[in-house]
Amino acid sequence: MQPFTKITGVAAPLPAENVNTDVIIRIERLTNTDWSETGPWAFEAWRFLPNGEPNPDFVMNKEPYRDAPILIAGRNFACGSSREGAGLALLGAGVRTGIAPRFGPIFFNNCFQNGMLPVVLPPDTAQRFMEMAESDPGAEFTIDLESKTVTAPGGEAVSFELDEMRRQGLLQGLDDIGLTLSRSAEIDAFQQRDRAERPWIYLS
Repeated sequence: MQPFTKITGVAAPLPAENVNTDVIIRIERLTNTDWSETGPWAFEAWRFLPNGEPNPDFVMNKEPYRDAPILIAGRNFACGSSREGAGLALLGAGVRTGIAPRFGPIFFNNCFQNGMLPVVLPPDTAQRFMEMAESDPGAEFTIDLESKTVTAPGGEAVSFELDEMRRQGLLQGLDDIGLTLSRSAEIDAFQQRDRAERPWIYLS
């Protein structure tokens, strides 16, 4: 998993609310495509016209948003089913971090297992940043995980909250299993003490 420290780049504004994970990646793409290759199909129903041509009205088909590493979304982004492929499809499309007033809780949890940072900001702040991204398309935002801040194009910096274990996991590029294994020496020491104190609970 690629570590996340700081991202500076253009932010694609997606003001729609309650965007569900089936919109982000259709289920048939997860059954017929390697999940690491689903980026081209992210937002498929919105990104392409019925004839297969790119939809010129969709934000991720417009310059300079086409390669934006930041997505500013509406409330309750990525709600619905628990498909982990939604986050992987966004990563494949180049999105490393998202800003929203609220994320679907399962998607929010899945982000930390795949190296994506979901940033929750108050609704008025998220809306203001959305409007900045829309009015000045080339303007860049900076999301700094070490300081837990989002810096807007004009220099305004706002803080966001994040569980410290999840923050450390992203900084080190470790999912939950990786974080657990990083403490294997402590786990081994505990087991050795416990075997000596309670040998009857261990199989010989």
